[in-house]
Amino acid sequence: MKILAALGFVLVSSLAFAQEPSPTPAPDPWALLRRLEGTWRGTGAGEPGTSTVERTYAFVLRGKFLEARQKSTYAPQEKNPKGELHEDLGYFSWDKKRKLLVFRQFHVEGFVNQYVAEVPAAGDSIVFTTEAIENLPVNWRARETLRFSGDELTEVFELSAPGKEFSIYSETRLKRIKP
Repeated sequence: MKILAALGFVLVSSLAFAQEPSPTPAPDPWALLRRLEGTWRGTGAGEPGTSTVERTYAFVLRGKFLEARQKSTYAPQEKNPKGELHEDLGYFSWDKKRKLLVFRQFHVEGFVNQYVAEVPAAGDSIVFTTEAIENLPVNWRARETLRFSGDELTEVFELSAPGKEFSIYSETRLKRIKP
């Protein structure tokens, strides 16, 4: 009798375990940004004039960070008579505590922007708004919107002076040339 009771307990326990739903894997916080991996080229236009743009995105440090390297070349033109070479380097990270993507961007001019991602409404764009900017007067803000369309990427960079609304500073259109 004791053996039958023990077998019954084991059977009921294994049935209960078998009916428990398997844990759902956590969503990939990088899902939207994985599309960025690779090399991109295109053009930019805005306040500093028109430019040719080269950008690469690559996961680094065992996939914990997404690195963004950009070079924008402005030939001499009316808006920018001397021309210029703009470079920036950025790192996207996943903040586990806040459960959001953070983007830190370092500009050759000395500006450092720290953005946080807004929850995307659709799977084809993501918006990053600054929570801190180094080396600009207090209360300036910046916003970067990335819009995906197949192997094309549009980036809209906006600035907001203290007490002002955001206005477009530049828009860059890129095409993936290498995954």
